[in-house]
Amino acid sequence: MITSLLIANRGEIACRIARTCSELGIRTVAVHSDADEDALHARVADAAVRLPGSAPADTYLRGDLIVKAALAAGADAVHPGYGFLSENAGFARAVRDAGLVWIGPPPEAIEAMSSKTRAKELMGIEPLREVTEADLPVLVKAAAGGGGRGMRVVRDLADLDAELAAARAEAASAFGEGEVFVERYVEGGRHVEVQVLADTHGTLWVVGTRDCSLQRRHQKVIEEAPAPRLDSGVTGELYHLAIRAARAVGYVGAGTVEFLVADDRVHFLEMNTRLQVEHPVTEAVSGIDLVAEQIRVAEGHALGDGPPAERGHAVEARLYAEDPAQDWAPQTGRLHRLAVPDSVRLDTGYTDGDDIGVHYDPLLAKVVAHAPTRAEAVRKLASALERAVIHGPVTNRDLLVRSLRHEEFAQARMDTGFYDRHLPELTAPAPDPYAPLAAALADAHGRSRFGGWRNLPSQPQVKRYTMAGEEHEVRYRHTRDGLAADGVHVVHADAGLVILDVDGVRRRYEVSRYGDRVHVGATALTALPRFPAPTAQHAPGSLFAPMPGTVVRVAENLTEGTEVEAGRPLLWLEAMKMQHEITAPVTGVVSTLRAAPGQQVEPGTLLAVVEETS
Repeated sequence: MITSLLIANRGEIACRIARTCSELGIRTVAVHSDADEDALHARVADAAVRLPGSAPADTYLRGDLIVKAALAAGADAVHPGYGFLSENAGFARAVRDAGLVWIGPPPEAIEAMSSKTRAKELMGIEPLREVTEADLPVLVKAAAGGGGRGMRVVRDLADLDAELAAARAEAASAFGEGEVFVERYVEGGRHVEVQVLADTHGTLWVVGTRDCSLQRRHQKVIEEAPAPRLDSGVTGELYHLAIRAARAVGYVGAGTVEFLVADDRVHFLEMNTRLQVEHPVTEAVSGIDLVAEQIRVAEGHALGDGPPAERGHAVEARLYAEDPAQDWAPQTGRLHRLAVPDSVRLDTGYTDGDDIGVHYDPLLAKVVAHAPTRAEAVRKLASALERAVIHGPVTNRDLLVRSLRHEEFAQARMDTGFYDRHLPELTAPAPDPYAPLAAALADAHGRSRFGGWRNLPSQPQVKRYTMAGEEHEVRYRHTRDGLAADGVHVVHADAGLVILDVDGVRRRYEVSRYGDRVHVGATALTALPRFPAPTAQHAPGSLFAPMPGTVVRVAENLTEGTEVEAGRPLLWLEAMKMQHEITAPVTGVVSTLRAAPGQQVEPGTLLAVVEETS
């Protein structure tokens, strides 16, 4: 029996595994990088071990240090979670060779399936060896790992070499393995997957389907179970192929077989030999704790005759610290508050007051709703996200709510191109027009000991805020009866709550302030000084870092004096294990180049200047 388990991961999945271990009476050991010393996963475990290393982004890829930590802490077993070393056969062998229990499939099964090229060959599918115009569009894909890292769609043959190089670099950074391959890209397909669970006694369960079609940069954003709008024939083929894949490698434990479904045709993608990020939706409809089953299987216990019947429908949304309107740029900073209604499940690796850094994936939390029908589950999740309190960096919360309420999603007609078609409308600013006034009234109350009323008439007070990228000026007055503003009736105003009567409708605004950042309900504003500072002057064509990160590459032969065309990639930033391309804003000459490989940059750092030529 396992009594102590080391979790070879971080963030929400480490916290989620620790939760099940606590319920099973198993002690947990966390590992952490220096950047994660105070992270939630290190705090909730019974013990924590520091993994030495100067590069926090690579720390969790050091299998030798993790095995050493497990032995030092007296752990019996190792659970890899997802990502990092979860699909690394060498790590699985090292764990077993050290006399520890590996919570996962046999290393041989990982080896056969974790390389997507070998997996396809096992299923009778040959990857493209040479790419021609007739093959376009194609998908460049990392052979190891997942999560959208090392994936690029190529529609122009001239772009292939550059995208191959970028994919290799991204895959090597995320998984320690830079192998990539090329396959034809299926346009307009749905991403459907099958959850399997197998024991060491020959029993194999198929635990339903999931639809994960809503993706950004090939990384899933909204998932659900069971996959909607699949006829029995397609479902039967999906099950048949999933069983075939698992049986072919003698699979043990929890795994997922992924497919694209287009025009009722099923295309095998890969088998992920680990727990999926989206496993909670399967848990919700099946009633199975997949982490608990992974542990029981590793202990040698047998599964029953078959999985429980599915109950209802579940939908999961991934809440990211990122700005979808700015090319999904990851965001960093202090997470002051994160709270969602109790009606939904929250899996997170953060708590109030934690800092979101630059080294890891920007996933803040997974929010999961379960209900008797799909429509009810979708409505429940959208409402919970809308009412969630999220104070801190910009997130994709508004995008999630609008996606869930979009007609195409509501009718289950979505595919993997959903955001390619609808991103502008889903990210169009729609802030509450009364939020700046509520912020000003709350601030006025909080700053005035005596209410600020004067016996003589006075000029209106003026405050300025930026909201959704635009500046707003609001005016209010101190009167004998309290605070007042034109066009509305101020029912109540204090530092944390403002109630306005607008045309007979009362609106409540909860207000929180952190420095110059103000959160009014779900709207974030920035308070501006009374007398604005002089605007900094920058040369036209200046390129600034849009996010904190590391310059990983500068275009070949790019120097000051190089002539470039508008849109040409000039350099690449890596942030949170993803590479972001910085392109020339105009056609001209590079007059300034300050970026160099390995350079750490903060948002707003000047990287280069391109002087436009006439």
